Amino acid sequence: MSVAERLETLVRNGMQVEMLKLENESHMHAGPATESHFKLALVSPDFEGQPKVRRHQQVYGLVAELMQNPIHALALHLYTPQEWQAQQGQIPASPNCKGAAKH
Repeated sequence: MSVAERLETLVRNGMQVEMLKLENESHMHAGPATESHFKLALVSPDFEGQPKVRRHQQVYGLVAELMQNPIHALALHLYTPQEWQAQQGQIPASPNCKGAAKH
């Protein structure tokens, strides 16, 4: 099972998911790793009433076994269904990696 598949499985098994989009952004970063940098957009009713910090803690707790090795970075965009509707399905773009320009 790939790192991306494992990450998605852990999240889906740990909470209610209305929408999940996982992007492998490893190609945007320096180094040889091919599954080290990801962006996760997630919509869940489980986030209702939770501040952003608590949402991040919840997701990081679900995928803790993957953090640091093999995942180096995980950008999270976490929404309630109502927030996602207001967001009109738009996921923020990731910034360019400064380290990638060195190679």
